[in-house]
Amino acid sequence: MDLDAFRWLLTDAGQQLLDRAAHAYADVAGDPVAAASAVRRLEPDPDRATAALSQVQLRVRAVAKFGDDALRMYFVGDALEQATRPRIAAHRAARLAAFAPQSVIDLGCGIGGDLAAFARAGLTAAGVDLDPLRVEIARANLAALGLAGAVEVANSTQLDLSGFGACFADPARRTSSGRVFDVNGWTPSWDFVLGLFGRASVVKVAPGIPHDLVPEGVEAEWVSEAGDLKEAALWSPAMATARRRATVIPASGGLATLTEEDDPYDGATERPVRPVGGYLYEPDDAVIRAGLVTAVAAGVDGGLVDEKIAWVTSDSAFRTPFARGYRVVEELPYREKQLKAALRERSIGRLAIKPRGVQVVPEQLRKRLALSGAHEGTLVLTRVAGAGAAYLVEPI
Repeated sequence: MDLDAFRWLLTDAGQQLLDRAAHAYADVAGDPVAAASAVRRLEPDPDRATAALSQVQLRVRAVAKFGDDALRMYFVGDALEQATRPRIAAHRAARLAAFAPQSVIDLGCGIGGDLAAFARAGLTAAGVDLDPLRVEIARANLAALGLAGAVEVANSTQLDLSGFGACFADPARRTSSGRVFDVNGWTPSWDFVLGLFGRASVVKVAPGIPHDLVPEGVEAEWVSEAGDLKEAALWSPAMATARRRATVIPASGGLATLTEEDDPYDGATERPVRPVGGYLYEPDDAVIRAGLVTAVAAGVDGGLVDEKIAWVTSDSAFRTPFARGYRVVEELPYREKQLKAALRERSIGRLAIKPRGVQVVPEQLRKRLALSGAHEGTLVLTRVAGAGAAYLVEPI
């Protein structure tokens, strides 16, 4: 989007067009061609018309992430994809605010999602970004949400950070060629990130970051929302309270967190493997990435089905935010031909397949099984004591 067109969008005339474009978009049920034609009839300038319609379309997309706030905010597509989900941003801001820094600077603030969370947490927040359009959007978003904060165009690697109580960074992990998995390709660089850990700071990173890349004294926190692993954050030694943490934000609300201090097997040479009991537990992906599966096992008075597999088993039923629980209905044959016969015998026509530690593609297996019947079920395919195993289970 053109910067001048966006700035015009913030004027009274631009706001009127934006409102009328939203109604036009709704009137044609989101049809992009019809909506574009309608908006061009309202505004002949192509840049202004495109700016207004693109904001309407992006706001509709953003509702899934930002809720009602999206209807007041401004976006660009790639920045919307990269923006932190609000509940995760709120958790991070609250945790940072607990250290009571006098101020926080967001190094690479994008469209200002994290800046808004910092402001809502009562922090004095400032943001910088290299992209003038994103800076303008971040500034507009703070104003639209009624929040305080300063935003400027600047290179974060050339700033004097000594005047800020804490730093937050979300290095860009995408280029024109796509996602960057090597930390040496981040912007700002990994060396810059390492330098931030000498002061109070938190850095958002991809959840696949290897454990051995986390510096000594830095806490790695993996965060999931509604069962989906979304990101990891590295907390500098000045703010770290653990080595590894899994934070789970359920769809129903609230928050739960787990660290190595909750794991009696942390550092043990042997993992607690035991026979499959009456219940199976599927740890949240944040727990798995944090290496805290045995903490879940301890929490449900159970153990692992296999030393290298992230399935927990117990003789008792528990409800835990850190894992999905299932009652084991029965063990079924693992070999495909016998498994197919067993499922048909039980009239199972709809089957959720949960493989772990085995080379199975659920969609392909489901097609080969050619299921038919009035019942539905959940099938766990995994390895127990090194051998393939199949269990028919039901959620608890």
